[in-house]
Amino acid sequence: MQTWIPDQIKSTAEGAEADRILRTCTHCGFCLATCPTYQLLGNELDSPRGRIYLMKQVLEGQEPSATTQLHLDRCLTCRSCETTCPSGVEYGKLVDIGREMVEQQVPRRDGKALKRWVLRQLVPRRNLFSVLMRTGQALRPLTPPALREKIPQRRTPPAWPERKPHQRRVLLLEGCVQPSMDPVINPQTARLLDALGIAIVRTPASQCCGAVDQHLGHPEAAARQIRRNIDAWWPELEAGAEAVIVNASGCGVQVKDYGHLLRDDPDYADKAKRISELTLDPVELLLNEEERLQPAGGAPRNIAFQSPCTLQHGQKLGGRVEGLLTRIGFTLTPVPDAHLCCGSAGTYSVLQPELSRQLRSNKLSNLQSGKPELIATANIGCLCHLGAQAAVPVRHWLELVDVKNE
Repeated sequence: MQTWIPDQIKSTAEGAEADRILRTCTHCGFCLATCPTYQLLGNELDSPRGRIYLMKQVLEGQEPSATTQLHLDRCLTCRSCETTCPSGVEYGKLVDIGREMVEQQVPRRDGKALKRWVLRQLVPRRNLFSVLMRTGQALRPLTPPALREKIPQRRTPPAWPERKPHQRRVLLLEGCVQPSMDPVINPQTARLLDALGIAIVRTPASQCCGAVDQHLGHPEAAARQIRRNIDAWWPELEAGAEAVIVNASGCGVQVKDYGHLLRDDPDYADKAKRISELTLDPVELLLNEEERLQPAGGAPRNIAFQSPCTLQHGQKLGGRVEGLLTRIGFTLTPVPDAHLCCGSAGTYSVLQPELSRQLRSNKLSNLQSGKPELIATANIGCLCHLGAQAAVPVRHWLELVDVKNE
């Protein structure tokens, strides 16, 4: 694609990157077949190719409108288009740049700016979010249905394993919303790794990965959160921790991108790059241990796996969890259109509720078509979004796995 981006924009890091990405697009249209919003709406401007045109116009100096903003807002950032694209267009990076530029030029009205501000202030703050979630769970029977489905039933977590002098140590991003929305996942991850002889070093100062601000058009706020996480993890990495484990795939794809996001920061670029290199989804670690794994006692064997977009399209790990679960004894039911998004997409289910509900309905129909006893997934947002309407339990796949007695 030819571009005519003014020098004052092209000379910036974001402008140069956007120009590079735009020039890789050939307008082939392959992305339309796998774009969830285009499948629902049938509007070219709600496809990756259409949004690329809109962002190109803005970068070339055309004033964006509220309509431009709407079409970019409707994007899930699922990156299914990247998996499909034969030219390797890095659409996810481009849409972050486009959203930031439009956010600076188009004022939001009718309370939309306030809603986004509230999400940015609330979601990344683990302690505040936890207090509000517990309050919501206590009052859940009294809340209206639209709010109630955002509040999962409270679960009792297992105890964290006692600290042991394991030779192998890893860090764990505990996240901002996961500890309160599903408090079982993190201690279960720690217990599983402990049984494999791997200790988790907890770093309370590391909280939000920065994805909320990043995808809502505020990369500087995201960068501040990234630096805090790096500061929390770096001493432990220097002391011998071998990896950063991220058991929410949405957070994982963000942390793996730290090196890119802070590439121009003279104080953090090298550290960010190193952390990106050391960040692993749990399946990347457990694939080396699969001979020691088995289904957990009481876990259903006939399950469907929902591969989050951030796992299969963002981290390019599609099929890894499915293969591991199959090899250790689970039967996975077929899932039609497994590449399409469930509609959770971080804050998307709050900001685009109608589209999000349509996508969830389609996804649940596909997931439940094989009559599984349980739906397993790898991301807290997908888990809660699907779990609010699923006919069977929805759990993180790590809850289904245990270590064989030796």
